[in-house]
Amino acid sequence: MSLFDTILETSAWVLLGYMCFVVAVYGGMLIVSLLTVRKQFNLNKTEPYEELLHSVYTKPVSILVPAYNESAGIYGTIRSLISIEYPEYEMLVINDGSTDDTLEKLIVRFQLKKISRVVRKQLSTKEIKAVYQSDLYPNLYVIDKENGGKADALNAGINFSRFPYFCSLDGDSVIERNAFLKVLKPIIESGDDVIATGGSIRIANGCTIRNGELTAVGLSDKPLVVMQVIEYLRAFLAGRIGLSRTNLLLIVSGAFGVFSKRWVIEAGGYSHTVGEDMELVVRLHRMIKERKLNKKIVYVPDPVCWTEAPESARFLRRQRKRWHRGLFESIWIHRKLLLNPKYKSIGLISMPYYFFVEFLGPIVELAGYLLLIVAWFRGDVYVDVALMFFLLSVIYGSLFSVAAVLLEEWSMEKYPHVSQLFVLFVYAITESFWYRPLTVFWRIEGIIDVITGRKGWGDMVRKGVSSE
Repeated sequence: MSLFDTILETSAWVLLGYMCFVVAVYGGMLIVSLLTVRKQFNLNKTEPYEELLHSVYTKPVSILVPAYNESAGIYGTIRSLISIEYPEYEMLVINDGSTDDTLEKLIVRFQLKKISRVVRKQLSTKEIKAVYQSDLYPNLYVIDKENGGKADALNAGINFSRFPYFCSLDGDSVIERNAFLKVLKPIIESGDDVIATGGSIRIANGCTIRNGELTAVGLSDKPLVVMQVIEYLRAFLAGRIGLSRTNLLLIVSGAFGVFSKRWVIEAGGYSHTVGEDMELVVRLHRMIKERKLNKKIVYVPDPVCWTEAPESARFLRRQRKRWHRGLFESIWIHRKLLLNPKYKSIGLISMPYYFFVEFLGPIVELAGYLLLIVAWFRGDVYVDVALMFFLLSVIYGSLFSVAAVLLEEWSMEKYPHVSQLFVLFVYAITESFWYRPLTVFWRIEGIIDVITGRKGWGDMVRKGVSSE
């Protein structure tokens, strides 16, 4: 056997071993998710959430909605917040220097008037140009500021907020009415041991949403959007539940997360990174471990936020490249944690998982695709190894996605029609053959952007998820 063949065969077995490891990790998380979700939802069927509406222990919350050129969806988002079931809250829309008519639309639709208010500037932000309050809804405020990015807008909202907990919410999202009661329940019951919680994100494209309220769950007729529905189900139900169960969760989605304001301010607020939501959570975990505190960050699967997803390959590609750059930034900034026993399970389990599985995964998968091509021409042992790699890839992609769809129907039952579930099953089975290779290539491009030092968010066209 030549040196080339020896290297190739060794590489093939390394790739195969890596995929076996990844499948085992995801399989373990899926089993934990199945057990956790079923137990939790058996309890939730009789959970008296209405009692929290009148409980003296319920925490008031400030809802922060950073908005940059969100004219298409901002009205529906605020309308959904106005009708939520929660005893005390304020809504803070932070207009981050929008160049469209976001601010003008808010002023007209909600009868905003300029007010003067002293703000304690605990976090550094760009200049605040004006503050407005609604004549229709006194708990609705709009902060108009110079453009500084999403992190800067959130920090401005934290400075302005009056309550001890805040929720970050995207400007193109719609919240279910009882979502806040559910997402804040662990905080209310923990005696402040839980300092952050995150809810589930679902794709709103194809759903019927009127005046900020979800009236019918549907599926888009665009294959890329349907695949994102499945991808979100797997990421949230089959991934984050398993990590959250052992306090290993390093991501609370910026689209729907609740945080203790005190701890976020102590941590320094949101950083100006592409993945500011993940970086903040990693920083909070780091602070907890360094201070040897018993604090938790948890994921709550039931409360749902519906958000708009990219419908074209062009914008989805930009999003996935950005997400992967954000993942690397968070890991790089906190690389001290990686494999460091001082940080216990976060340093020895969670950070290695996100680095070796989530960040480096696309490189290994791309190498596996190249192995399939080599095996086609070389034959011999490579064919067996390549077929085993392909089988594991199908399990990792398609079968785990099918399991996530089953878990969704078993627990939350958000998709009421059999035809919708059938479509999700069919698409989930095909994932490994077209969608996953696409996302692998896009994430590889994100790694290339990291190496070349490319910055920026990239634009995304918003159509809006709500009919007014």
